Amino acid sequence: MEKNRVLGNSALSLLTAGLLFCLCSCSLPRILVLNDPLTPQEHINLGVSYERSGKLYEALKEYEIASRTLPVAYLYMGNILFQKKEFPGAEECYREAIDRTGNPGAYNNLAWLYYTTNRNLDEAEKLAKKAVELAPDKEEFKDTLKKIKEKSNERTPQ
Repeated sequence: MEKNRVLGNSALSLLTAGLLFCLCSCSLPRILVLNDPLTPQEHINLGVSYERSGKLYEALKEYEIASRTLPVAYLYMGNILFQKKEFPGAEECYREAIDRTGNPGAYNNLAWLYYTTNRNLDEAEKLAKKAVELAPDKEEFKDTLKKIKEKSNERTPQ
């Protein structure tokens, strides 16, 4: 007879089952790789939709996602930052769009930023001329150049 036995068979089985349960319920952290179901262009489109409804923060997030593989998204990000009057950020995004894509809209928008903030008007004129050169059919680019020239002439003593 065993008098010193602490646990019986059923108690030992219950303890073993409890330990197994604890070990199985505790798991190591997992790294999940989620595939984005949207293409970069779809992120741009979603951003435009957000922008039109006044949700600038959401639009900016969508453009940032798109910019990872679609450089023209920097132009869109610059436009949002311009609307929010975050001019240094907008300038940086427009420059990035110019460097990566040569998009005439980026040239024009950076020129307009300089015109609006009344600085770098010589640079603004060069940028606006480049935008018109790249897209001569865009009347808004011609208008930007015209306004910059007018402002430059106002500042120059006659």
